[in-house]
Amino acid sequence: MALAERLPRFLTLRGWGLAAAGILSLLGAQFLGRRDLLYLGILLVLLPLVSVLVLRLVKPRFTVHRTFAPQSMETGSTTTVTLSVASDSPLGGSVVMRELLPHRFGDAPEFHFPAAHPTPSGVSLYEYRLRSTARGVYDVGPVTAGFTDPFGLGISRHTLGGTDRLVVTPSPLDLPSSPLTGVRGTEGHAVTRRNANPSDDDVMTREYRHGDPMRRVHWAATARHNELMVRQEESVTMPEATLILDQRQTSYGSGFLSAFGDPDDDGGMLSSPTFEWAVVGAVSIAAHLLERNYSLRFLDETGAPALRRSVSAPWPEDEEFSGQVGLHGISQGLAALELVPDPSKRPTASRKRPSAPVPPVRSSSASSVRSSAGGSASGGSHLVQRNGHGYGGLPFGDPMLDKLAGLKNRGPLIALLGAISEAEARDLGPASEYGSQSFAILVSERPRDLHGVMDILRGAGWHVVAVNPNASVAAAWAHFDPAPVGATSSTAKTTLAPGTVGSGAAGSAGSVASGRSVGFAGAAGTTGSAGSAGSVASGRSAGSAGSGASGRSTDSPGASGSVISGGRT
Repeated sequence: MALAERLPRFLTLRGWGLAAAGILSLLGAQFLGRRDLLYLGILLVLLPLVSVLVLRLVKPRFTVHRTFAPQSMETGSTTTVTLSVASDSPLGGSVVMRELLPHRFGDAPEFHFPAAHPTPSGVSLYEYRLRSTARGVYDVGPVTAGFTDPFGLGISRHTLGGTDRLVVTPSPLDLPSSPLTGVRGTEGHAVTRRNANPSDDDVMTREYRHGDPMRRVHWAATARHNELMVRQEESVTMPEATLILDQRQTSYGSGFLSAFGDPDDDGGMLSSPTFEWAVVGAVSIAAHLLERNYSLRFLDETGAPALRRSVSAPWPEDEEFSGQVGLHGISQGLAALELVPDPSKRPTASRKRPSAPVPPVRSSSASSVRSSAGGSASGGSHLVQRNGHGYGGLPFGDPMLDKLAGLKNRGPLIALLGAISEAEARDLGPASEYGSQSFAILVSERPRDLHGVMDILRGAGWHVVAVNPNASVAAAWAHFDPAPVGATSSTAKTTLAPGTVGSGAAGSAGSVASGRSVGFAGAAGTTGSAGSAGSVASGRSAGSAGSGASGRSTDSPGASGSVISGGRT
């Protein structure tokens, strides 16, 4: 068998055996002087060669069509692949075909053509299922087949059809009730005092004007005024939110080709466990808000559209999303979103699907001034040079702040960040004033090393929580839940993931400052408590449980901050 595998593939074992017999016959004819052996040897050698020549000249023609149901799938789910194969020319026997798959999907399925029960039109249908636990864009196919001659001497391998792209999107996780309650209401809409298209009833009335639809006539007001009166509508607008996703390799540690495999063969992407946590967090928060009728603006760390580098994004230059269509666009875009490589490291292996080029970002010059109303004064512009932070623009720089300034107080601001530096935290800090509330989630393998960053963000007015990749996304989100109404002490609730040994929570009350406490734990720990309210509030608490537990608290103005670690999402 080992010898058969080393033989060239253009002949079958039967063909090689026949050729070997022909060579022996020729040798026998040479030594024995037998003419009959000479004729036999020539025949035995020519038959395999003629078979190979015929197979090379006669190309089989097949029509291959592949469909996925569903067309794209979430991680952890399955999709059914239906393969239809039809021959455009008569085929004299059965052919073994093989569907090529990325390595992560396991062994490639094999099937015989024609099928046992083809359709009346002669089409053979085959089905199999695929499942993936990692997001990405994968090329499925093509079909390969080995064709032999009627005598089974030669073999010719052909590729049939092309490949089809299967998109595996990150699966959104269920999050607890929105911590944004009270920002723009719990019904997913907010009323504004401006005229709108006739869609929502309003008690305000005005005189009937030519062209007003009769369905808008307010009959009670008409009777009172003795003239036709119609309802003057108020517009019911969607609440807004802004989500920022840091995408730099420098923020999420060393990039690696993890479970995605070889980038040249298996659709590999530059990622890391912390970035995968951030991606799942982003799609979960997006689904949570969009399902509650929010309009979501999705940006990267430079203020550019967050999905502009994703080859799977249906609308890479879009930054505003709403409804189920918007959620579909975000999920599709996050499927192939990669880290922006760190220029200080050597570039990784070339990828089959290079990212699309992105034009440079224009930034306001240093002389431009951000107005208190949220706009920016004209002051010229210049091109920001491309640098190690991406395709243009500094992270958390003027372009992003200018964009957020134009959206001041339109809704909450949420930032999913890696292990940013303290200098970057100082750059990001002022952005908190542009959100009605500002929340930051820091993802790091060592979240307890980020206390300096957290203190800077808290001091600027951000609500902050730091997590590691094993923490629950729902726990991080629940950390931002507001304090219960009527509570005597203003404390921020913290929900810990399974396996967490300690946590801290902070309060915010009083006219000047608020108290916070952060708990640390070894084998076991207790949750730190917050300071009570007052004109200058501060609190001190100590956790004491287990072999390595301790707690401390410090006074800090602003909102809350905690460290969460533990069970997997």
